[in-house]
Parts: sequence; structure tokens; C-alpha cells
Amino acid sequence: MSADVATIAVENYLKHVLLLSDGGEDLVPMGALAAALAVVPGTVTTMVKALDDDGLVEHLPRHGVRLTPAGRRVALNVLRKHRLVETFLVNVLKMDWSKVHHEAERLEHAISDEVLDRLDDLLGHPQNDPHGDPIPSRQGKLNSQAYATLATCLLERTQRIVRITEQSEEFLRFAEQDGLQPGTIVRVTERNLAAGLVTLRKSAGRPIALSVAAAGKILVEPEK
Repeated sequence: MSADVATIAVENYLKHVLLLSDGGEDLVPMGALAAALAVVPGTVTTMVKALDDDGLVEHLPRHGVRLTPAGRRVALNVLRKHRLVETFLVNVLKMDWSKVHHEAERLEHAISDEVLDRLDDLLGHPQNDPHGDPIPSRQGKLNSQAYATLATCLLERTQRIVRITEQSEEFLRFAEQDGLQPGTIVRVTERNLAAGLVTLRKSAGRPIALSVAAAGKILVEPEK
């Protein structure tokens, strides 16, 4: 394995531990990490032990893994690169927001910190990427504010969509087709848990019906 490939693997592991812990310090189950990285559990165990030896994670056998302060710094930097690249691809290169995730997955490992800072300056220091995901600051701070979802928010209360947590191309195209991007104002009018359906309205147009599972992937906050 080349040094570049090894570095990419390390960055991917640390980034996914960060994402699976929602940016916090909770232990991440090894099975969840294996599923996120699409590798077998044995591969994860070997890599996590190596990261533990390097002081980047803390591995508690049969319990899980968490980032050390050093590992968290690396993970936040990679995540910052990823989300700034996505913002650049959408806002400057006008790429489809449903396709930039995979492009950013590749580019996040190639950009230097100097280029990253210039990119941040060019974009005007955005706080969120096009999907509403918070962008870590240069100082390593990540907004971890908790939001309701369309599956849990109050009925008949005007809400603003702030984030789409599902990054698959299929789901993002679905959200765009129904105009459910960050910044959109909506109101949930009905939630039928027995049928598994959520009905909502925008300021104009037909009612929109979502499954409860889909609604749970769209974060909102009350419109002020």
C-alpha cells in the first residue's frame, strides 16, 4: 500500500468516526463503522488498532471507538475540505447538488490547507454546504445544533428546511424535484403514522406526501 493510499484510508476512517458520532465524543460501534465504510468487520478492527497505536482513536474492545483530540483535528479538517469542495462545485461550477458528494469524496484528500483557505475566502466563508451540512471552521469548531425533522416537528407550524441528511443522488433528486432544499418554507399539515405518511405544504402548489422515513431525513427549524 502506497503512502498516499494509506493516508486516504486513515482520513476516511477518522471522518466516518466523526460523522457517526454526530460530531461528539460518543463511542461508535465497530459494526456501524464497518457498514459506513462498506468493509468487513475484521478490516475495521485491524485499522482501528493501528489508529489507536498512532494516538488518533481510542479503541475499547467490545464497546466501540472514539476520536482522540489529535484524531478529531484530522477528521474535522477532512470534513471541512469535503464540504467546502461541495459548496465550490455547486455555487461556482454550477454542478448538480445530487452529484457533488462523490466528487468531493475524491477531492477532499488532494487539496492542501493553503488551497483550502483560499477556497474558503473565495466562497465568503460559508457556514453550511449546499445540503445544509455545517462546515467546520478553520479553528476546528463544528456547529452541532440539534434540529427537528419533518417527521417530528409541530403540525401546522411554519418551518424552514435547514439540512438534508441523506446524501444519495436518488434522494437529493427527489428533494429537488419537490423543491425541498435548504431555505424552503414548509408546513406539515398531517402526520399519519399508521400509514407511514407525512403531508406538507409550501406557500403555493399541491400538497406533498412523504414517507415518514424520508421526512426524518429533512431537518427543519421554526420560521422566525
